[in-house]
Amino acid sequence: MPQLQHLPPDADAARIVEVLGADGALIIDDAMRPGLLEQLRAEIMPYVLATPVGMDDFTGRRTTRTGALVARSAACRELVTDARLMEACKAFLLPFADRFQLHLTQLIRIMDGQDKQPLHRDRLAWGGFLRPDIEPQLNTIWAVTDFFEANGATQVVPGSHRWDPARRAEPHEIAYAEMRAGSVLVYSGTVIHAGGANRSGADRMGLNLTYCLGWLRQEENQYLSCPPELARDFSPELRALLGYAMGSYALGYFTPPLPPGEGPEVVPPEWLFGEGVAGWGDSLYESVSERAGEGAI
Repeated sequence: MPQLQHLPPDADAARIVEVLGADGALIIDDAMRPGLLEQLRAEIMPYVLATPVGMDDFTGRRTTRTGALVARSAACRELVTDARLMEACKAFLLPFADRFQLHLTQLIRIMDGQDKQPLHRDRLAWGGFLRPDIEPQLNTIWAVTDFFEANGATQVVPGSHRWDPARRAEPHEIAYAEMRAGSVLVYSGTVIHAGGANRSGADRMGLNLTYCLGWLRQEENQYLSCPPELARDFSPELRALLGYAMGSYALGYFTPPLPPGEGPEVVPPEWLFGEGVAGWGDSLYESVSERAGEGAI
């Protein structure tokens, strides 16, 4: 059985991206700061316990999936903006986009009796329409409980991000993301993976935080999960990750719904929070003009 590489908590972005390029996935051991795991559990468990199980074999008939976690948990907000992963996202995703964004927040609780999830690639959220040489996302699963094979540790097929899309994994090619609570599995959107089967008698819980290219539609609609009245209390960095920022030189502007003549005609999303307006139109025009000269538009 193949094994996933384990990196120390101080692993830098260059090393993370190096292993992702080779294997498509890795584990950073003991990645949470002391006390954060307990805070996370206290904040999210009332929502987790109130979440119904899935309605099909893919989402899991003995599995719950709890979302909107940026709105619900300060600990989750801290993990979303983890400095190591922000740097890894920059190195891994920005070759394909001007910025990256938060794609999904979900606490996955695999309960005793759940069978293995079908193996899949997360990039198929966008169908088969993305060029294979474009990596659309970088994903994490933070261990909220210990992960081991018997309780449903995530199945991962190392190296499968380089396979032909039609190739299927054999049982001997599957690794299990076994790790202590507080560690994090990092994996690409192209690597084959799935939830494991739980026969342990207890729940296995993982916090799935994923990031994608800024020009793609997010799986979880962050504008509805975290509307402006909630997002205004977040840091500018977190708001930008949610999507309250331009996705590229001309992606995401809007016209405020104001009476005639009582406001600007076109503003960036940051306008909602009193930011990002001064000089924005000039920079937009310059970007458009520059790209027009390059034949990009």
